[in-house]
Amino acid sequence: MKLVEVTPENALKETFFCIKDTKRMGFKDKLKWFEKRYNEGLRIKILKNSEDKMIGFIEYVPAKYAWRPIDADNYMFIHCTYIYSKKERNKGYGSMLIEDAENEAKLKGFDGLCVMTSKGGWLANASLFENNGFKQIETKDRFELLSKSWNNHSKTPKFCDWTSQQKKYKGWHIVYADQCPWNEKSVAAILNVAMDYDIDIKVSKISTVKEAKRAPSGFGVFNLLRDGKLLEDHYISATRFRNILKKELDL
Repeated sequence: MKLVEVTPENALKETFFCIKDTKRMGFKDKLKWFEKRYNEGLRIKILKNSEDKMIGFIEYVPAKYAWRPIDADNYMFIHCTYIYSKKERNKGYGSMLIEDAENEAKLKGFDGLCVMTSKGGWLANASLFENNGFKQIETKDRFELLSKSWNNHSKTPKFCDWTSQQKKYKGWHIVYADQCPWNEKSVAAILNVAMDYDIDIKVSKISTVKEAKRAPSGFGVFNLLRDGKLLEDHYISATRFRNILKKELDL
């Protein structure tokens, strides 16, 4: 097994693991986002086997620059981590990726490592991190915040209040960022369906880490809202949006 670091220079060759087609708009948007974030310390590592096959990946960043609504002074934060094939899970590969992030955090003088988890989609389950010495320190909605600290005097990480941000959005809104390369496809699908129902959806893109920390959901980088109500906190399909409309509009 080997870990390959993705950089702005080799991203077209290595891809981002979660999106491999470099011609997709989502890849191009993620690349532009990644190039800006790389100098802030964001790192993407891909785990490969001896045959150069991609097994999994991890994306982490100093928590100061995390695109999630968290406050974690002097911590490293894991945005995403994933082992693709079920047959490759439970072999310690996830732990290898977490260990890499922990080593980087210690090397750079951070007090600890933290992560957001969920039993729902798009985030890893808490058990992977608990098995690696993380402790749950806060829960909110469907999310858990876990941390592992090697400095007893460090400030405990915490969630930002994303619920209070939701009331700012009147009417239909999509608020998203390019941190996830699949958001763009979802936004296009939602807008196409909205046209069929003559619904006007205002779309805004999160372009700074400050905006991301003030996002109206826990996942942060994708938000579908109507009149101050959060309807979805991760990218969805056209079919899923039609089902939401049927419920919201009593169709």
